[in-house]
Amino acid sequence: MKELCKFLQIKQLRTSVYHPQTDGLVERFNKTLKGMLKKVVDKDGRNWDCLLPYLMFAIREVPQASTGFSPFELLYGRHPRGLLDVAKETWESESTPYKSVVEHIADMQDRLAMVMPLVKEHMLQAQEAQSRIYNRSARVRTFQPGDRVLVLVPTVESKFLAKWQGPYEIIDH
Repeated sequence: MKELCKFLQIKQLRTSVYHPQTDGLVERFNKTLKGMLKKVVDKDGRNWDCLLPYLMFAIREVPQASTGFSPFELLYGRHPRGLLDVAKETWESESTPYKSVVEHIADMQDRLAMVMPLVKEHMLQAQEAQSRIYNRSARVRTFQPGDRVLVLVPTVESKFLAKWQGPYEIIDH
C-alpha cells in the first residue's frame, strides 16, 4: 500500500478514532448523504440500502465546486456514462472502438495530468472561500486562571450519549 501511495503521490493521513471533529470532510459528506436519503426513502426508512448506489452515482457524477470536476472524472479520467449517455448511444447506434488496457491507461494518465493543475487551483480557491466563511463566525476563546469550564466527553456507543462534565476550574494557561 505504501508503494502504491508513493507512486500515485497520495499523502495518507491518520485521524483520531471516535473524534469526528478531525474528519470534517467525511462528516460533511455524511450530512449531505443523510439529507439526500431522507428525501427518497420510503415511510418506514427501510429501503435506504437499496437507494444508496443510485445516490452515490449521482454524487460521483456531479462536478464539485472545490475541484471543478466530478469525483468520477478525477478517479477514472473521463466523464461517467449516465443513463442519458446510454440512451443517446442507443438512439444514434454508434459503435464504440475498444482500446487495449495499455492505451486506456496512457490516455487516462494524459487526461489526469491535464486536469490536475485545474483541480489544485479550484481546491485552493474553495479552501480560501471556506476559510473566509468559517472565520466570520469563529472566535478565539481565552481562559484565565480561576475561570470555570465544562468539558465535552464523547462516548463510543453513540453521538447522542456524549456528556458534559464539570465544571472544572482553570488553574494555569
